[in-house]
Amino acid sequence: MPATSALRRSLAAIAALPLLTLAACGYGSQAKDDGEAKVAAGAKKIDGLDSVKIGYFGNLTHGTALVGMQKGFFQKALGATEADSAIFNAGPSEIEALNSGSIDIGWIGPSPAINGYTKSAGKNLRIIGGSASGGVKLVVNPDKIKSLKDVKGKRIATPQLGNTQDVAFLNWAAEQGWKVDPQSGKGDVTVVRSDNKVTPDAYKSGSVDGAWVPEPTASKLVAEGGKVLLDESSLWPDKKFVITNIIVRQEFLKKHPKVVEAVLKGSVETNKWINANPDQAKAAANKRLEEDSGKALPADVLDPAWKSIQFTDDPLASTLNTEAEHAVKAGLLEKPDLNGIYDLAPLNKVLKAEGEPTVDDAGLGAK
Repeated sequence: MPATSALRRSLAAIAALPLLTLAACGYGSQAKDDGEAKVAAGAKKIDGLDSVKIGYFGNLTHGTALVGMQKGFFQKALGATEADSAIFNAGPSEIEALNSGSIDIGWIGPSPAINGYTKSAGKNLRIIGGSASGGVKLVVNPDKIKSLKDVKGKRIATPQLGNTQDVAFLNWAAEQGWKVDPQSGKGDVTVVRSDNKVTPDAYKSGSVDGAWVPEPTASKLVAEGGKVLLDESSLWPDKKFVITNIIVRQEFLKKHPKVVEAVLKGSVETNKWINANPDQAKAAANKRLEEDSGKALPADVLDPAWKSIQFTDDPLASTLNTEAEHAVKAGLLEKPDLNGIYDLAPLNKVLKAEGEPTVDDAGLGAK
C-alpha cells in the first residue's frame, strides 16, 4: 500500500545518510507492513491518521515491539490507524529515520537516544516510555579466561564504538583499573568493535576471546561453547538498567497525542501479556524475528536469552543518567544536558487508566 511504499523509499534514502557516533545493535534492516493484525470491523482512525510508523530492531531486547506487532496489540489500540513497522540494525539509522519523519515512534537503546537528543539540542525526540531491562552479558572463551582478572590482555568484542554495550564495557574496564583508549580500543584490554551478526563467527575463529553483548548474541556465544562470566544486571541497583526505550518525534507527539497514547497503550498491554504468558510471548517474539529476518532462533539460544530480559513500562530514568555519565567518563561523550529528554505524561495517563503505578522521569522531564 502507498504508506508502506513511501516508507521503503524513505528508508532507502536514509541508508545513504551519515551515521551518528553512538549506535545500538540489531539484526537486518527493512521496512515491513504488518500483516498479522487486521483492523477490526467498525474501527475508526485516530486523529484521522492513516498510519503510524513504528521502528524497532530484530533483537530480543526489543521484545515488546516484536510481540506487540505479532500479536496485534498495537493495531488493536490504534483502531483503523494502521501500525506500520520498520526494522533497523543500528541506532544511527533509526535516529535518522526519526529525524526525517520516515518513522514516528521507535524502540531504541539508551546511547543512541541520548546522542540523538543532544545532537539536536533537545529538539528532535522525547523518551516516552520504557520497554526492557537487562539482557546483556560478558561471555568469554573458558579456555582462555577463567576469572574476571583474566580479561586483562584479551580481545573483547562490543557491538559498535560508543554504543550502549561499548560504553558499559569501557566503564567496567576502567573500574578494574585498566586503561583503554576509547577510540582505538587499544590498551590493557583490546576492545574489538564487531557487528552482532558476525561476533559469533569471530568468537569461533578465535579472533576475539569474548564479548560484552546483548541478547540473543550472548546466548549464541554460549551455544558455541562460551561461558557467561558476568551479567551486567549484577552491576546495577536492584539489578535493573534500561536497555530499550520508546522514543517519539516531538512534532508527532505535539500533533498526534492520541495516537502516541494508543501506541503506549499497546505497549503496556503487550508487556502485561508478556509477563503473564512468558512462553507464549517468547514464541511470538521468535515468530516475528523469523518473519522480519527469515530466520528463527533455535531453542538453545532463545530460551536462556528470553529469561535474562525483564519487560517493563518503567524507563528506569535514573539509570539512563548514569549511562550518560559512563559515556562521559569513558571519553565518548561531552557532558550532556538531558533536561527535557523525557515526557512521561502520556504513559502515566495510560498507566493510571490501566490501574497500574505511574513512573518517574528522575527530574529529566519536559517542562
